[in-house]
Amino acid sequence: MANKITFIGAGNMASAIIGGLIDSGVEPSTITATAPNDSELAAIKQRLGINTDTDNNAAVADADVVVLAVKPQIMRNVCEALRDSIQQQQPLMISIAAGLYADTIDQWLGGHNAMVRCMPNTPSLVGYGASGLYANAKVSDAQREIATQLMEAVGIVEWVEEEALLDAVTAVSGSAPAYFFLMFEAMEEAAVKLGLPAATARRLAIQTALGAATMAQQSDKDPATLKQNVMSPGGTTERAIQHMEEAQLRTTIADAMQACADRAQAMAKELSGS
Repeated sequence: MANKITFIGAGNMASAIIGGLIDSGVEPSTITATAPNDSELAAIKQRLGINTDTDNNAAVADADVVVLAVKPQIMRNVCEALRDSIQQQQPLMISIAAGLYADTIDQWLGGHNAMVRCMPNTPSLVGYGASGLYANAKVSDAQREIATQLMEAVGIVEWVEEEALLDAVTAVSGSAPAYFFLMFEAMEEAAVKLGLPAATARRLAIQTALGAATMAQQSDKDPATLKQNVMSPGGTTERAIQHMEEAQLRTTIADAMQACADRAQAMAKELSGS
């Protein structure tokens, strides 16, 4: 990726992506990160050897790619302050801020920008992320590939052709790490009631989830088949799965994901002022 990349914001997600890019062979000298003051940048500069700046406009002056990695609540002020520089440079713009429409950010930046909106998730912080990406009509095939490479530095990438589908991405991957953490929490509590020490239960539950995910990722079989392969007629697993089905676990999950997608849509409208 022989492009100059500027990250507006140097928080955890930006740091993770930058670290992943460097691990994948990108030269630190081609990357710049910004923050309001030098004290926020000292650690990332020392650890990763990238360029840093407290002046956003100076940082984007020769950038090919600009990653917007600030909180949604301050995005408008940041973008409007960058408008003239972005209009002059015309870089690929990538937003990793939750809940802000690509068109909204584009308008704040003066319009007619190549915009990619990304929905990453927190496992990106440990290199196992899953990101959904959407590009507006201004984004070229070459720029899509740049965005893919950038987010693949911290995990897998899936493109959607309609921005509204990012709400579904939020439901299935963006918010979903918390679903699994809830499952670990519930399994640990149940195992303690069955007599296991909490630490033992936690290690077993987390390792089992890791193993199941790895099997599902590496297998050519669908999850339904993999589930069936663990179940013996009249056995322990079958009894547990029957109980979950009778308790309508599928409906609970579907309803929770719908609620998540609905809230993502509502938040986007609130943040855009529409």
